[in-house]
Parts: sequence; C-alpha cells; structure tokens
Amino acid sequence: MGNNIEGKVVIITGASSGIGEAVAKHLTSLGAKVSLGARRKEKLDQIVKDIEQAGGSARAFITDVTKKEDVDALVKNTIEAFGKVDVLFNNAGLMPLSRLENLHYEEWERMIDTNIKGVLYGVGAVLPVFKEQKSGHVINVSSVAGHRVGPGAAVYSATKFAVRAISEGLRQEVKPYNIRTTIISPGAIKTELPDTITDDKIKEVMQPVLDIAISPDSIARAVAYVIEQPEEFDVNEIILRPTAQAS
Repeated sequence: MGNNIEGKVVIITGASSGIGEAVAKHLTSLGAKVSLGARRKEKLDQIVKDIEQAGGSARAFITDVTKKEDVDALVKNTIEAFGKVDVLFNNAGLMPLSRLENLHYEEWERMIDTNIKGVLYGVGAVLPVFKEQKSGHVINVSSVAGHRVGPGAAVYSATKFAVRAISEGLRQEVKPYNIRTTIISPGAIKTELPDTITDDKIKEVMQPVLDIAISPDSIARAVAYVIEQPEEFDVNEIILRPTAQAS
C-alpha cells in the first residue's frame, strides 16, 4: 500500500536548516522528491548531498522569499526539474522579538516581508499550477504565537495571525479546484529562529521556553501526516508544542 507521499514533488522554503531541513530529509526518506529554496547556497548544497547519499531525490535553488521573482522562479525551476509540483511547504520565517517601545522598525519590516509577503508569494506562485491540475496542497507555517500574544511578540504574532487568516481564506476559496490547505503552528522547536532575536532582555525571558524546545523532526512527522492522508481528507490545522510547554 502506498503512503500518498512517494513520488510527490514538494517545494520547501526556508529549507537550509531547522524545520525545513528536517522536513526535506524525512519526506525524501518516504519517497518524495523535494525542491529546496533558501538563501544559503552552501547549506542547501550539503542538504541535497545528504539526501542523495541516502538514496533520495532533491534539487536546490537560491531563493529569497521577500522577492516575488525568486519565488516564481523556484516554482518554475521545480517544474522544469521534476515535471510537476504537488505540495508547497511555506516555511521561511523570522522571529526578531522586541517590545514595541523599542521601535525596531527595520525588524518589523523584515518580519512582514518574510512572514507575510513571503507566504503570499508562495501561494501566488503555485496557485495557477494547482488550479490547472485540479490538485495540490499548501502547508503554511504559523506558530503558537499565531494563537496568543505575549510581551515582545506583538509584531511577530501579528505576522503569524496573518498566516492563519491567509490560510483560512485560501482554504475556502480553493474548494472548486480540489486543493488542500494546512496550517502548522509549532511551539518551541530547536531551530535557528531564536538567533534572529536582537533584544537581550527578550532573549533572557525566552530562555526557559527555549530550554524545553523539541527536535524539528516533530514537525517533519506532522507534515508527513497531513500529506499522506487520502486526497478526500483535508487536515486544516495542527498546533504542536513540547509536552512541557505551558503557554
């Protein structure tokens, strides 16, 4: 019996580390082919090498999700490489938390450009393809911060609430085209995301949560779960936290 993953072509943004890398390696171990988009070429090349050495199939394309032309090219290059696209895993994101009173305008703009516009560019790039083939799956990464707001997380949470709103609107609109949509909202996961925090006080407050962070493999298994469901099943939202995480 097939796993509904084998042979599928999956585009992954933010693929050079953390959740993106874990998802790429897990899905290829289940027979998927992956197209990896991120800005760090050396990291991407190493992941492709690791996947191919393990018997999987992967290609990498330098992609800055804040640039529409890059995301369009990622989809086009994927189709040229593999002949199709079945799934988009919209994973690229930033989390430079800070209190609003610190007026970190540049960081706000970077989060909005990456976490919101990057997701929209991904959706916009694959939607014509999915509509034409009457199938496809968009998986957008939100966050527990997309369900609740804490001090220092106002703008980050706003971007992740936006991801959920975009995803729910998309879900309602694409029913005529047999397209599936999923929101995955991780809690504390061991990734490079906290490295984008420049505010030392926020880092100190966050440390207890970071100390209980779990492996990105947990998200990889969740992604595999939603993809492998029969085509008539649409798993729309998953919240996934460490068991020890209270908030």
